[in-house]
Amino acid sequence: MSLTKIARNLFAPRWRQLERYVHDSAELQRDVLSRLLNEAADTEFGRQHLFSTTHSYEDFVSNVSVSSYDDVKEFIDRMRQGEAGVLWPGHVKWYAKSSGTTNDKSKFIPVSRQGLHRLHYQGGSDTVAIYLRNNPDSRMFDGKGLILGGSHQSNYNLPGSLVGDLSAILIENINPLVNLVRVPRKETALLSDFEIKRDRIAREAMTKNVTNLSGVPSWMLSVLHRVMELSGKQHLEEVWPNLEVFFHGGVAFTPYRKQYQELITSPRMHYMETYNASEGFFGIQDDPADESMLLMTDYDVFYEFQNMDSGEIVPLWGVQPGKNYAMIISTSCGLWRYMIGDTVRFTSVNPYKFVISGRTKCFINAFGEELIIDNADHGLDYACQATGAEVLEYTAAPVFMDERAKCRHQWIIEFAVPPADLGQFADILDRKLQELNSDYEAKRYKDITLQHLEIVPARQGLFNAWLKAHGKLGGQHKVPRLSNNRDIIEQLLAMQ
Repeated sequence: MSLTKIARNLFAPRWRQLERYVHDSAELQRDVLSRLLNEAADTEFGRQHLFSTTHSYEDFVSNVSVSSYDDVKEFIDRMRQGEAGVLWPGHVKWYAKSSGTTNDKSKFIPVSRQGLHRLHYQGGSDTVAIYLRNNPDSRMFDGKGLILGGSHQSNYNLPGSLVGDLSAILIENINPLVNLVRVPRKETALLSDFEIKRDRIAREAMTKNVTNLSGVPSWMLSVLHRVMELSGKQHLEEVWPNLEVFFHGGVAFTPYRKQYQELITSPRMHYMETYNASEGFFGIQDDPADESMLLMTDYDVFYEFQNMDSGEIVPLWGVQPGKNYAMIISTSCGLWRYMIGDTVRFTSVNPYKFVISGRTKCFINAFGEELIIDNADHGLDYACQATGAEVLEYTAAPVFMDERAKCRHQWIIEFAVPPADLGQFADILDRKLQELNSDYEAKRYKDITLQHLEIVPARQGLFNAWLKAHGKLGGQHKVPRLSNNRDIIEQLLAMQ
């Protein structure tokens, strides 16, 4: 019996548990909240916020305020210094480093042992379970998985305590048995220099029977291009004939889809999106024909959602399809009513399925246009289909007023395949954004408030050069797609 068939039998009981998501998600969420409160009742935060006498969602809302990273960073720094029982019971030894806030270069998200297993690893396990359910002929475990990871370093020199990319923490703590079915070697996977790591990963993996890929689309694409350079092949299935699936997350796949389809032409190839962040693992694409993701409602995360229009905060059972919500989470990593910064839009409530629509702080709203990443990704995808162009990376920001008193959006786009007519591409993108976003359309009316967008083609490698200059090359780092100020775009223009 093949390893994949054995794995299918092991995952089968979970398939039946996931069926509860259709009708019982509200009950599952109430159970999660109760469990989290009980486990954290004797922490410093739990005592301060009356967890031991909190018996309902209404009590929880009354006792705990919505928080941002700036609100909890002092608690987290004490935990990083070795204090126990602050936000979560015991010592928390691992901290996922992610992009910072207005006041700090980086955020350090606690990853407790419970959160590691009941959030992050559970998400990875369920991703495989759902894939095997949907693909009964899979042979993924009969080969190896190419899994990309970042790097980590010691946390304040405390024994066994690490800070770094979440992916590095996951690799560092992974079950040794998993290493039998993955590449590259752990030592290679955790290298900090991405350019060296990229070459070593490609050399180690290209001679293996790789059946599945896991990682951020942009960084994985870079590794795969190196594999093609070294192998001299035209298509990836010539290197790995049994390749069948790419589990991806971290950034929207839309800008990269065409490039992957050109690189991997096999009709047996599958793509499966996950929503795994430093703060937790939240969603899995459970239907290949549906781009929305299933919200994982029985993990160690209690969800709340703030309506982006009204500001009202509701629990999961209060959301409505079609509306944009900012996600608020409470988890077994010690985050309590924490505003994660992502926005989602539900497409279904039986079960709860959603798409990531953007960021609460990654948007352009300089003139009332409220442009979000979801609009930008779909607009670019449409323009690429219409012109045959391919976008590798992009960012956009407002031009508040130039010397002619004109206001517009300025885009820097690094093309894998540039359009034959950049002006035509810009026209198509601008019209599509108006179609997708009524606020943008209103502000573009007769060019009165907002003029036609401007596109600056980026030199090849510009975005990677910016990331490298900021010590963010590789891992889960990325250039913010949209910004309401010109800080990042001016840095990129200066590097052109």
